[in-house]
Amino acid sequence: MSELPVLALIIWGTIVGLDLASVLQGLLSRPLVAGGIAGWIIGDPVAGLTIGGTLELFALDVLPVGSARYPDYGAATVAAVALGAWQAWPSALGPSVLLGLVLGQLGGWAIVAHRRVNAKALASLAPRLDRGDPGVAARLHLLGLSSDLARSATLAVLGLGAVGLLLRLPPVALATGHVLTLIVVAGGFVALVGGALRRAGTARRMLWLAGGLGLGLLSLGLR
Repeated sequence: MSELPVLALIIWGTIVGLDLASVLQGLLSRPLVAGGIAGWIIGDPVAGLTIGGTLELFALDVLPVGSARYPDYGAATVAAVALGAWQAWPSALGPSVLLGLVLGQLGGWAIVAHRRVNAKALASLAPRLDRGDPGVAARLHLLGLSSDLARSATLAVLGLGAVGLLLRLPPVALATGHVLTLIVVAGGFVALVGGALRRAGTARRMLWLAGGLGLGLLSLGLR
């Protein structure tokens, strides 16, 4: 990890974590964007787009709205790219995406903890809000932002720490990378199609979906 710009990756992982819900919401937290920028920071944008694009297949089924529980793939993608950068993608893609999926679930649990912190703060300050005390709403917003900042930064640090440990493993430990790559790519397309089918709804939209999938498969066959 000494050759990686660790501080820049931590900052970027924190930014994409905040972008998910607290601030910006400029789609920076999308795995394709987060991975692409992480790859550019490391100096291997191809790995960033490849790993980020694969994780995007899983993230397309995520709707970060309301009280829904969902994974956080932002910092997870940054760590995944750091693990797979400057390696042959057929063997590195599987382990990298698997790390991203695990960290994404960890990020989802962290979001729940963050919401509980906000709920407790709101409950404790509810009487003052009811009285209309000035500055209380701003204090709550600042507390929520600070909590999410700590959450995002912690995930970024933990993710890169995991990368540091995994990179110390002997090469034989990643010998199953090709198999994992096939599994995660197949799983990504299954998640993509499953999510699309759940959201397609009407028969007409199902028809458009089938047409799009057919054209995509045809284009792959003609290449």
